Amino acid sequence: MKVPIKWLKDYVDINASPEEIAHRLTISGSKVEGLEKQGDEIKNVRTARIMGIWQHPNANKLKVTKVFDGKDTVQVVTGAGNIVIGSSEGKIVSVAFVGAELPGNIKISKGKLRGEDSNGMMCSIQELNLSAEDYPDADEDGIWILPDNTEVGIDIKDYLGLNDTIIDFEITPNRPDCLSVIGMARETAATFEVKFTKPVILLKEDGEQASKYATVEVQNYDLCPRYAARIITDVKIEPSPIWMQDRLSAAGVRAINNIVDITNFVMLETGQPMHAFDLANLQGNKIVVRTAYENESMTTLDGKERELDTDTLVIADAVKPVALAGVMGGENSEVTENTRTILFESANFNGTTVRRAAKKVGLRTEASSRFEKGLDLDNVIYALDRAAMLIEELGTGVVCKGIMDCIKTKPVKKEIRFIPENINKFLGTDISAQRMVDILKSLEFEFSADMSKVNVPIFRGDVEREADLIEEVARFYNYNNIKPTLLEGKASTKGGKTYEQKMRDKIVNTALACGYSEIYTYSITGPKIFDKLNISADDELRNAVIISNPIGEDLSIMRTTTLGQMLECLSQNYNKRIEKAKLFEMAYIYKPAEAGSKDSITGLNQSIHSTGPDDIYLPEQRNILTFGAYGGADFYDMKGLCEELFSALKIKKFNFQVESTNATFHPGRTAKIIIGGQQAGIIGEIHPATAENFGCDTRTYCGYLFVDVLIKNATESAQYKPLPKFPSITRDIAMLVEDSVTVADIERLIKKKAGNILEKSKLFDVYKGKQVPEGYKSIAYSVVFRAENRTLTDDEVSKVMKDILTALEEKHGAQLRG
Repeated sequence: MKVPIKWLKDYVDINASPEEIAHRLTISGSKVEGLEKQGDEIKNVRTARIMGIWQHPNANKLKVTKVFDGKDTVQVVTGAGNIVIGSSEGKIVSVAFVGAELPGNIKISKGKLRGEDSNGMMCSIQELNLSAEDYPDADEDGIWILPDNTEVGIDIKDYLGLNDTIIDFEITPNRPDCLSVIGMARETAATFEVKFTKPVILLKEDGEQASKYATVEVQNYDLCPRYAARIITDVKIEPSPIWMQDRLSAAGVRAINNIVDITNFVMLETGQPMHAFDLANLQGNKIVVRTAYENESMTTLDGKERELDTDTLVIADAVKPVALAGVMGGENSEVTENTRTILFESANFNGTTVRRAAKKVGLRTEASSRFEKGLDLDNVIYALDRAAMLIEELGTGVVCKGIMDCIKTKPVKKEIRFIPENINKFLGTDISAQRMVDILKSLEFEFSADMSKVNVPIFRGDVEREADLIEEVARFYNYNNIKPTLLEGKASTKGGKTYEQKMRDKIVNTALACGYSEIYTYSITGPKIFDKLNISADDELRNAVIISNPIGEDLSIMRTTTLGQMLECLSQNYNKRIEKAKLFEMAYIYKPAEAGSKDSITGLNQSIHSTGPDDIYLPEQRNILTFGAYGGADFYDMKGLCEELFSALKIKKFNFQVESTNATFHPGRTAKIIIGGQQAGIIGEIHPATAENFGCDTRTYCGYLFVDVLIKNATESAQYKPLPKFPSITRDIAMLVEDSVTVADIERLIKKKAGNILEKSKLFDVYKGKQVPEGYKSIAYSVVFRAENRTLTDDEVSKVMKDILTALEEKHGAQLRG
């Protein structure tokens, strides 16, 4: 919304600079997009009279002139064809004198043209960056010759009215009342605490009764809550006065003629769109507000034929549509230079209907952009009377008596309780009740006799409850004046993340620290993903939530496993020749909820139940941490990530067990993870057949962990452990065992036999080769012993080592290697 400051000052008396006005209105809630200073590129251009003209002695196409600016006479050389010797003397033109600046960064300096001094330049409208549409009397190919009564020596910007500043406001959709100069003047008055003066309607109705000329019928009050019209006779179509043209031009609207300009002026001033019909073109002298008939069409003012449907609201006469309601008038009823009687329309249309119609025909106008936001029913009559008043003031026509006003229900003002104590308590302020009253009254809110209730003006449809009143007080009291305060009592809480949020952050940060990159994938997939993962036909993972309106088969179900999306991402990287990749994602899987499920929202299988005509159960969801890698990665990278996560979350009771039944993974290189006796996830190498299904022709490793299990077994508390006071003793064990014996079995046995003097055991070698019999493997451990209260002796350690070796031999058939 562009608002010229001069126009704004017609209704509110302010002396602040444009910059201060823009700043303070932004603070009070009317955001300013920018300031545009008219004529800022034009300097030192004045009107001047041509005193003499003669032929340039050295150039046939040039002429030398003497021009007088009211004080001085200077010589100017010109080549313009419309400056003629003998007939142009005495004409008034615009001259850019020495030192002048013109649009396009043009600067005028003293010079010589073919030996003759030239102390300026006569200007055309193009050189002043003006439009021939705005100044149709100007010569498009020559110097702009001004009317003979133009004052000599005045700045051309004063002559053109280019000495205003326009404020461009960003108006939010909930404030259609601010899509007007009056609306912004009201906001300005409240912001600067000055008086707001709305134009008073003083109207003379000298014509006959309007009802003698036409009738109005509204067939659908739901789509048109109010329709009003006036009749104007003895119309004279001519240019509107300069002051109105200047107002419209500054607001970005081109002047056309007095009738059209009045409708545009009133729309910009009041925010109420209007339209004028040539009454002679309305068959039956009738206006009917109705929806379009089937296969009906009309030609709008832009000359395009518009196909209408039965949901489109139109303004029609007794036979045909003459306007697309709220969007644009019809070509068949437009005002022309031959118009003598007009019907002025001012109406209120349903915003949704207008928006749909404008979208359907591909035509969005200043009027439709206002109607679609919802306008004030009371403003219909005010705007109509304002237009009629301007008709009378400008001598454009005779206003007939009476208004044809069709309205089903008069608007009722909303009533909201007014309790100053509540407002101060909510804002944490100490604003006086009188200050609040003054703010609200300046915005045209009214108070009950006992000051306990506020009546909201009809044009403020966005104010519905006490909280909205509080906002009005706050923004004009100035948000910067509201000091931060703590909430009272139990309402005051300490900010921060929940325990679960902190744990999830730790999980993500640990994965990032381990060199994994986070990805985000869709929660929707297709049933083909189960076949690619080699999931059996009877596996419960195939029991998925089905999308009722899928885009396609590949996006028809909610995922029950995240491994498919992880493998697709790894495959995409691999096929784009990325040598190695390590990815992770924390996301949800879904499965259909069982009726009556009432699990905790923080635990496994979160489910929400709602009742209605039919019981509806939302899908159960579970948070999963999924990770995958290829290129230089192996099983132990997956295991290492898990161990880092367990360390960060301070999870101690965990172990890895062989997993050979999951068809997605390699049966000999996969482990399931147990935490606190509960399965927490799985890691391993993806089965070659599965990897091939995803187009990943390399060894690929994946895993997942249930986040709820991790969080359940995690802790934030840390236990202090002092540095050891006594030395340790380290012994190495190298042994041959069968391939079926797992290192986890060996580690558990070492821990059991070593007792409380075992500090740690570390696997440092696994070997299979020529020196190792078929079906066996060589395993080597480094075992560290330490006592907390004494120095261990070799005999103590040797005895424990003997017990460990004996147990390994008896239980696992281990053979000690030399």
